[in-house]
Parts: sequence; C-alpha cells; structure tokens
Amino acid sequence: MKIIGLTGSIGTGKSTAARMLARLGFPVHDADATVHALFARGGKAVAAVEAAFPGVVRDGAVDRAALGRMVFGDSAALKRLEVIVHPLVRAAEQAFLYRQRRRRARAVVLDIPLLFETGGARRCDVVVVVTCPRFLQAQRVLARSGMTPERLEQIRARQMPDAEKIRRADIVIPTGLGRCPALRLLKRSLMPGSA
Repeated sequence: MKIIGLTGSIGTGKSTAARMLARLGFPVHDADATVHALFARGGKAVAAVEAAFPGVVRDGAVDRAALGRMVFGDSAALKRLEVIVHPLVRAAEQAFLYRQRRRRARAVVLDIPLLFETGGARRCDVVVVVTCPRFLQAQRVLARSGMTPERLEQIRARQMPDAEKIRRADIVIPTGLGRCPALRLLKRSLMPGSA
C-alpha cells in the first residue's frame, strides 16, 4: 500500500486538496480532524489537556480558543500539549493504516499539517506539498474568524518555510490559480493515465 503524505502551510489549500483526493477515491486520514475528535466531549485527550492546562475544558470538551491563548507564543506550553496530543494522533493514524491494509487499499493519504516538522515524511512513500503565493495565503487566513496578523505570524513561525517544504517535496501542487488546475495536477501526479 502506497502512503502519500499531504502537507502545506496554513491557508495554502491543503484541506481542499485532501477533499479532492477523497473524491478521487483515496482514503484520507486527517490529522486535524483527529485532534478535533480528541478534544471533543468524551475525546481521549480531554482529561490530560485539562490536567496540563486547568480551565480549558468547558462542557466536557476542550475550548480550543482558550487553549490557544495559553499555548501560542509559549514554546514550553506548546511542547507540553504536543506530548499529550501527538502520540494519540499517531495511534489514530496507525489504526487507519491497519484498516486500509485490511481493505487492500492501493494508496492512502495522510493529511498532516506539520508533516516535515514532526518527522512524518519518513513514514510516507511520496510527499505532496500544496503551496500558494504568500500574499494569497495571508488573504485566505486573515478571512477566517478570529484570525489576526499576529496570530498568523505565530503560526508561520512554527511551520517550516514553504521554500524548504517545496525543496523536500516529491510533488508540488500550486493552488494560486484555483481548484481546477490543482485538481488536474493532482490527478496527473497521483493517478497516471487518468488525466
């Protein structure tokens, strides 16, 4: 089974690319969605996050905004959170890969925002990096509710620069020209003979 790593900086179109790949028939494991589930009511990370960051759990779920205020800009706090979350996300990924192998999937996608930063690229046969011009990235991200230029810069500081991601990629998907060209390139790159 081929493991395709999908990554890209915030606002570059990675989530859109993941949805396109799912529509093309690739099973996709979304690391961000896994974190949301871990933080939801009854999620496996809720108790540990509350123990490490008292007061961030409301109605049985992690209040992501409150948690964000505690960890962004505080590298020690962020590290404490990663020690809780990363092993749980990795376990969910392993369970996904096990299920897909049992189903005899020919290829799967691991959608991981910090693929290179967490060493996840070593687990992949091919790495796809989604990218767009920096001004477009900022435009997309700043249109999100609650986002500020300062928060965007904090997020960018945690992520590997786009130029380095592109250098390490096996396949680069530019999204600045829209969805159709990106979809055509994904098909041509990952489904030879179909586009």
